Amino acid sequence: MSTDATARPTAPETGLDALTVGRRVRHLRTAKGMTLEDLATAVGRAPSQVSVLENGKREPKLSLLQAVAGALGCPLAELLQEAPPSHRDALEITLERHQRGAVFAGLGLPEVRVGRGLPTDVLELVVGLQEEVLRLHAERSATPEEARRANAELRAQMRSRDNHEPQLEERAAELLRAVGHTGGPLSQGRAAALATHLGFSLHYVGDLPPTTRSVTDLEHGRIYLPALRVGGAGGSGDPRTTLLQALASIVLGHEEPRSYAQLLRQRVESNYLSAALLMPQDSAVAFLRGAKADRELSVEDLRDAFAVPYETAAHRFTNLATVHLDLPVHFMKVDRAGRILKAYENDGVRFPTDALGAVEGQPVCRHWTVRTVFDIADQLSPYHQYTDTAAGTFWCTARTQPSSLGDSLDHSVALGVPYAHVKWFRGRATTERATSRCPDPACCRQAAPDVAARWEGRSWASPRTPASLLASTPVGSFGGVDTPAVYDFLQAHAPKR
Repeated sequence: MSTDATARPTAPETGLDALTVGRRVRHLRTAKGMTLEDLATAVGRAPSQVSVLENGKREPKLSLLQAVAGALGCPLAELLQEAPPSHRDALEITLERHQRGAVFAGLGLPEVRVGRGLPTDVLELVVGLQEEVLRLHAERSATPEEARRANAELRAQMRSRDNHEPQLEERAAELLRAVGHTGGPLSQGRAAALATHLGFSLHYVGDLPPTTRSVTDLEHGRIYLPALRVGGAGGSGDPRTTLLQALASIVLGHEEPRSYAQLLRQRVESNYLSAALLMPQDSAVAFLRGAKADRELSVEDLRDAFAVPYETAAHRFTNLATVHLDLPVHFMKVDRAGRILKAYENDGVRFPTDALGAVEGQPVCRHWTVRTVFDIADQLSPYHQYTDTAAGTFWCTARTQPSSLGDSLDHSVALGVPYAHVKWFRGRATTERATSRCPDPACCRQAAPDVAARWEGRSWASPRTPASLLASTPVGSFGGVDTPAVYDFLQAHAPKR
């Protein structure tokens, strides 16, 4: 079975594969001795329309298929059978499907045009080679494969809901009311009050197990967090976030995950609920609507209004933008090498994907805002850019972010919208513009011919392999938590009886 993630074109009224339906029409037409023009005349359509139907490039309507069945003198059910009409047709359908897929497009090879003169054994060879390319691509992409599939499915679910979770928004509102929070930024004191309200005491320690961000002792009602640094920062990032994520898992009743899908869903839920506590929906929506009315939407302003990191503000914007502001949007986080760490979209932008449909770890075009921002001299000011792509023109605002040690620009975060919606954002007047032709390799994945000729065979680079590529997950733990180390930690810190 093919592992290509390309969706099959289907007829909405029949739910069948348009390629298979088209091949059955052609098979029955030729068996009856009819030309393309004969069938077109019989159904009252132009020959070009029938050709598009037979090639599976258009989703056929039931009314047209009924007319075709009548002209061919066969039951409609015969056209709608799921199996290809012959072995040759099955090969042609597979070839066509592969050539429409993202993996084949990324190879930059010309399409194979199938005609009567192409021997079946040659067709079998081409299809077999394509299947092997897809198999190797999927094998290389597995990190592990189950996790990547689960992530792709979860991203599709988030898109279907516009990245908005009403139940989690309401749960956050209930918790905030319980501790008397009336709106605006959530202070560290209020966050601690939430822990007290839920029956937990906070303990800041310097010896948390390396595979954990926090540890919760459910028996004794204790939450262990990274020791506060000078200036109030606990561990890396905002100390409120680590606490709120721990509380979110408690509130949501999370248990030890039994699959990658469950692990990823729990992570999304805890991150969402903690963000909804840091940036309450009512206050954040009121702020954003005011900014939209003034045509001054800005991630920086949202960040400053609620005293949160830039990434948190950008991600929270995606939770609220479509449902409350009628704005389609996309969000990206990439490392300095251009690999996607996190991404979301419901605005039609096309992220690079692997054979499983996952985007994590895939390289982003060098001309996209999320990558060009690394080369900007002024890293203190917002950077905005328009990018022309095959899917349309998108405007993005981006920021570089430091590593957990704060000593380098480790990754960047970008938020973008289609050109039609940029009128609501500050930064729309930027003159920065780029063109992306990816997945065409000539766009940014091939060196200039003269440069390639100069250095090919005369150079060698030692690769920096991402640590996560070879890292193993402890047995029995989907999240990578070293369970024995956690138990030893709890044993050492448990209250003495």
